[in-house]
Amino acid sequence: MRAPHSIALALALNCGAAPAMELAGVGGARFEVPVTSLQAARFARTLRQQYDFSCGSAALATLLSYHYAYPVTERYAFEQMYASGDQAQIRKEGFSLLDIKRFLEARGFRADGFQLPLQKLAEAGLPAIVLVSENGYQHFVVVKGLNPERVLIGDPAGGTRAVARASFDAMWAGKLLFVIYDRPGPVRFNDPADWRVAPRAPLAGAIPRGGLDNIVMPKHGPGGF
Repeated sequence: MRAPHSIALALALNCGAAPAMELAGVGGARFEVPVTSLQAARFARTLRQQYDFSCGSAALATLLSYHYAYPVTERYAFEQMYASGDQAQIRKEGFSLLDIKRFLEARGFRADGFQLPLQKLAEAGLPAIVLVSENGYQHFVVVKGLNPERVLIGDPAGGTRAVARASFDAMWAGKLLFVIYDRPGPVRFNDPADWRVAPRAPLAGAIPRGGLDNIVMPKHGPGGF
């Protein structure tokens, strides 16, 4: 078992400056613009879990921070639920929805799990924490949005991504939606900022782009590809 202070230190995140890309402009001019990798973009609004058993605390912190304007770090959620929960069970199986429910209720949130169709989230405009099973591994993710074809999830292990509705239904374990309800104030669901990292490929709208080469073609140095 790790000492609590070691766990707390390991949960701190280090952020570096965004790299820059040099672009060629008209007339041979050069300029730099900051760029963000796809991996970094996927974790811009989904908090990354720091332990195999901490997807619950990361999903909870993501839900509160980016959907309810109630900023919470994964470290804080982890420490609070770990301190008040069954620590041996948590290290073995991770946090439970009961741990998450108790954390929320202690802070004035009403939350519970409901066996309802996924479409109810769209009708209510509410995000949810759900349990999914992928490659034999069960973990919590946040349903950030959905449309008739895709479900947008905040995955503490892989970041924000969209999956086909049929694929989501196949991996959705227990068909339980854990939601915060009766909460006054704005709730963010189907936020364009979340969907931006999971766009559809523009296959049907392809246009000739040769005329833009001198303006938008990035300059790569040796080993830049």
